[in-house]
Amino acid sequence: MKKLIIFAVASVLVTASFGQTSDKYLTAMQPKVMMIDSNNSADTWKELANSFERIGDAEKTQWLPYYYASYCNIQAGYKSMPDMQSFGDNSSITDPFADKAETLLNKAELLSKDNAEIYIVRKMVHGLRMMGNAMSRYMTEAPKASEALEKAKSLNSANPRIYLLEGQDKYFTPEQYGGSKEEAKVLFEKALGLYDSFKPENSISPTWGRPTTQYFLSQIK
Repeated sequence: MKKLIIFAVASVLVTASFGQTSDKYLTAMQPKVMMIDSNNSADTWKELANSFERIGDAEKTQWLPYYYASYCNIQAGYKSMPDMQSFGDNSSITDPFADKAETLLNKAELLSKDNAEIYIVRKMVHGLRMMGNAMSRYMTEAPKASEALEKAKSLNSANPRIYLLEGQDKYFTPEQYGGSKEEAKVLFEKALGLYDSFKPENSISPTWGRPTTQYFLSQIK
């Protein structure tokens, strides 16, 4: 009987401790996650990335901080590119961000296998590498990006971010190379419909992309 009482008390203490840790984790994450859909500057994206990474290092078992840190590094990489980058070689600017993003994403994947969200961001890592020097890297990075997105689709075909990224590819690719604004519109509309029905697991689960989808739809007449 005495052993049962001790076990019960220990269980309560462990549960209480877990709850406090979980609350602290959510409190740290929530305000930063709310900034993910903002049009942040490169410096703000870098600050967010560093904050998420610190949370990940402190928690050690949570995949989301590393996932968001990876995403923020990708956005910082794009924001750091020259406004008129065209097809020049900007790899010295973008590669450090892509390398960091990939390292962080690998940490996230170690904590959450076969996760569609992780493959979606992996697609973006390859996209950033390609944009660093599109002329020389398209043939190597574009197939890797497509493969990552197809893997994401096989894991969760109802994820709206898949179709947002597909739509962006169609939107920005010249027509002579398979691009199409009309096909992009169909993909953006599909993404928007899926955002309406998408149910995140909790308050810090990925929900980003709706404003971007709405923006692209507003640009297609």
